[in-house]
Amino acid sequence: MKKIIECVPNFSEGNDLLVIKQITDQIESVEGVRLLNVDPGKATNRTVVTFVGEPEAVIEAAFLAIRKAGELIDMSRHTGEHPRMGATDVCPLIPIANISMEETAAYATRLAKRVGEELTLPVYLYEAAQPDKTRNNLSVIRAGEYEGFFKKISQPEWKPDFGPAVFDAKRGATVIGARDFLIAYNVNLNTTSTRRANAIAFDVREAGRVKMENGKKVLDADGKPVSIPGSLKSVKAIGWFIEEYGIAQISINLTNLNVTPVHIAFDEVCRKADARGIRVTGSELVGLVPLQSLLDAGRYFLQKQQRSVGVSEKELIRIAVKSMGLDELTPFKPEERVIEYLLKDQSGSRLVNMSLTEFADETASESPAPGGGSIAAYAGALGISLAGMVANLSSHKKGWDDRWKEFSDWADKAQQHKARLIELVDADTHAFNQIMAAFGLPKSTDAEKATRHTAIQAATRFAIDIPFQVMQTAFDSMSVIKAMAETGNPNSVSDAGVGALCARASVMGAFMNVRINAAGYDDKSFVSEIVERGRKIEKDTIALEAQILKIVNEKIGV
Repeated sequence: MKKIIECVPNFSEGNDLLVIKQITDQIESVEGVRLLNVDPGKATNRTVVTFVGEPEAVIEAAFLAIRKAGELIDMSRHTGEHPRMGATDVCPLIPIANISMEETAAYATRLAKRVGEELTLPVYLYEAAQPDKTRNNLSVIRAGEYEGFFKKISQPEWKPDFGPAVFDAKRGATVIGARDFLIAYNVNLNTTSTRRANAIAFDVREAGRVKMENGKKVLDADGKPVSIPGSLKSVKAIGWFIEEYGIAQISINLTNLNVTPVHIAFDEVCRKADARGIRVTGSELVGLVPLQSLLDAGRYFLQKQQRSVGVSEKELIRIAVKSMGLDELTPFKPEERVIEYLLKDQSGSRLVNMSLTEFADETASESPAPGGGSIAAYAGALGISLAGMVANLSSHKKGWDDRWKEFSDWADKAQQHKARLIELVDADTHAFNQIMAAFGLPKSTDAEKATRHTAIQAATRFAIDIPFQVMQTAFDSMSVIKAMAETGNPNSVSDAGVGALCARASVMGAFMNVRINAAGYDDKSFVSEIVERGRKIEKDTIALEAQILKIVNEKIGV
């Protein structure tokens, strides 16, 4: 599997789109790199760029971008709200897939060494790439900013890790490192006061504020200032005024989403702001966000309302966006801001992205795919979707407020089954296409025949496994359907009954595909085992469907 890393360089230019485009053109010129997001900020005069790829390609693209930024940006003329020290202010590498933090840090060090030596630019390592833990924190390295670095860089303890120990008036210096995924997040306030915004930032950030008594800093036994910690762990924050929007913001870096996720940071800022007579009016994400962060936020805010969390991914994101006001300043488009959506290969979801009419037309065409296996998976998805609907209606039913969590849990299970069955719609067609591709391999020589046979057998095994997964998932979904028939909103009991019919059709239809594909598989012991397991699932499905329909018909009563 490919090793994938992400690079999120921050360039000290947020207004001149031509300059930004010239920098990102360098990134896109490298084969194997995918530019995901370009997020310029006028008030901060800073652009956050996000791109991904295999390590070698990523560090080549990063080097070219750093070089171009140094050519185009003059730091001696730069002003902006965000702390900065160079044309390329910071350039972190983040492990995304099949690569460790240690490996990523090694690539960051390689990049830093090349930048320092070939571009004669002062470079500091940070986070996981910095072996000296006394200087691995970005804010500590950047303290003093561009204006203070002419003196700072001459101090022995601040000698750069690579490059000359002479500050470059035009390009400044840069910081390169490796870190975990970080979210840059700004919370909007109904004030123009930077001082009050900073007070809220100090309330929440982990570092907190220096303790004061009678206007003087309180010192510990070693003569160092005593700090009062803020309320949120793994959070860095400052307050600033954004002239572009005419408001003050809390600018936050969330450095560990497992410790403090976005929604918790938002709510805590709301509480601290309210205590100081200030309102939070919304917020904005800078750059990209992991899908899970928005899904967790959507669930969190629904739970606070005692509403069912068993809704679609799209609805969870909508709730998250509206609850945190992520679209207050600019439109929030998930397809452009969620990292998984940008990385997703849409070619693998051709069928499920069709309209109902398009899907029916494609099924009815002379093409052999999608066939019965994909239709069986989709029938199962429709069946469990009906059960999810009953659960959500029940969760919100008048007089059943004390049962919202019970039905929310059922709806959440329904969503999980539905999501898997939807995936299997396209997976079954992929399995069929793999068999066709294997049969199309050359067979002129004995070697080619052997290779072709092996490919056909591997594709056949896959084509057995996919519909079997459909069977198992559709059958498992029937426990939710039965629960909704038994305990759900009685006005929707017929919907549970239709769901059971769909689930039964899904299981039996998928089993036909298991059997017809198994007929061409050489390993007969495996065939015997999988068919036996399939027959049991089929038998159990028919029995469970009968139980559900009995409940449904008794409740209908006519």
